[in-house]
Amino acid sequence: MSEFRIYTNRLLVRPIEKEDAKLLFAYRSNVIENMYQGWIPGKIEDVYDFINDKISPSINIVDTWYQLAIVEKETNVLIGDIGLHFIDAENKQVEIGCTLNKEYQGKGYATEALEGIIDYLFMTLNKHRIMASVDPRNHKSLKLLERIGFRKEAHFKKSLFINNEWVDDIIYAILQEEWNR
Repeated sequence: MSEFRIYTNRLLVRPIEKEDAKLLFAYRSNVIENMYQGWIPGKIEDVYDFINDKISPSINIVDTWYQLAIVEKETNVLIGDIGLHFIDAENKQVEIGCTLNKEYQGKGYATEALEGIIDYLFMTLNKHRIMASVDPRNHKSLKLLERIGFRKEAHFKKSLFINNEWVDDIIYAILQEEWNR
C-alpha cells in the first residue's frame, strides 16, 4: 500500500484499505443520509469491490479515481472518505468529493480534511484547478465548499441520472492562485 499520508490537527488522510470496508459500509449504506451520493452500497461485497477498484499503487494517475480514508487520529477510527478524480491529459485538474459519517458531521472534520488535501494538490502536485460536482439540494456541501473558498461555476439542469431520477448538478471550483491557506 502507498505511503501517502496527510496529517492535520485531528486527522490522518491516507489511502483507503480493505480493512476499512465494514466502517465504510456502515456510513455509506445509509440511503437517507447519502441521498445525494452517486454510490450507495447495498451489501458489504459492494464495498470490497469499490475499494479494490480504487486501490492504486500511486496517486496522480490521469483518468483515475483515488479514494482516501479520513481517520480521526485520537481514536484511529475511519470517519469518512475523499475521492480524487485526476481528470485531464495534462493532469492539472482534479475533481474532489467527500463523504463523512453523520456521527462526525458539524465538527469541522470535513473542512480540515479537505483543506489538507487541497493544500497537497496545489502545493505538492501543482494542480491548476480543483472542482466539485454537487446536487443543489445538498446545502451542507454547498456551504462547505463556499467556506473553504470554492466558487460556483455552473448549474446544469437535470444533467445527471442518479438513484433513478434526473437531478441538477452544480459545479464549484477553485484555482491554485485563489487558494489562500
